[in-house]
Amino acid sequence: MSDEVYSHGHHPSVTAAHAIRTVATSAAYLEPLLESGMDLLDVGCGPGSITAGFAGIVAPGSVLGVDSSADVLAQAADEHADVLNVEFREGNVYDLDAADESFDVVHAHQVLQHLADPVAALREMRRVVRPGGLVAVREADFGAMTWFPAIEELDAWRDLYGRLARGNRGEPDAGRRLPGWAAAAGFTDVEVSSSNWTYASGEDRRFLAGSWAERVLHSAFATQTLERGLADQRTLERLAEGWNRWARCDDGIFLMPSVEILARN
Repeated sequence: MSDEVYSHGHHPSVTAAHAIRTVATSAAYLEPLLESGMDLLDVGCGPGSITAGFAGIVAPGSVLGVDSSADVLAQAADEHADVLNVEFREGNVYDLDAADESFDVVHAHQVLQHLADPVAALREMRRVVRPGGLVAVREADFGAMTWFPAIEELDAWRDLYGRLARGNRGEPDAGRRLPGWAAAAGFTDVEVSSSNWTYASGEDRRFLAGSWAERVLHSAFATQTLERGLADQRTLERLAEGWNRWARCDDGIFLMPSVEILARN
């Protein structure tokens, strides 16, 4: 993660969306397998809401959250200062600062899609997990996202995001590639599942649309697309309005699928 280009950046519109994620909403496939006393590594932990949730489950085991952003780690440490068995530390997913076989569980949520070499990252996660331990990864698939009603600007948003992410050497359709990446990393025992985030209530539509309208105009998404000539300001404004128009549709729904793996070492 050290020299990767993060397509979202760490604008408040991004970190606020990440900070409401929980174990229940984002790692339900892993939660039943967690036990008291486990040591867990959370790679790409961001503002640490999922990380802190893990800490409550595995206590008195220890939880380490690593991320490449010092600013977002400071936010995580401040927000979860009362969680005694969690530590937040800068780290590089390709070169984790941990001995071989250090953790019972290594977890990554929506991380590999942003990396130039997701297989190398998985190999490094495999290195630090103990025999019999788990590498648990969940990745969205932008190409499989669907919504109603049809909004032309949302189609244009997805196309623009895909071009930006791939220009950053990421893979926005990571979900469908995750099992293959795990096999390439040397895992032979891989359980695959999938789940959706569903935005259908008025509150959920307003949250998702508000977050993306803000990102489109003010986050690294905006900065990078403008700098690279992928879009102009007028286009970004049109995309933001498309998001807001979708949010006002009483029958609007947005499905955001992710693929999950439980890879046993």
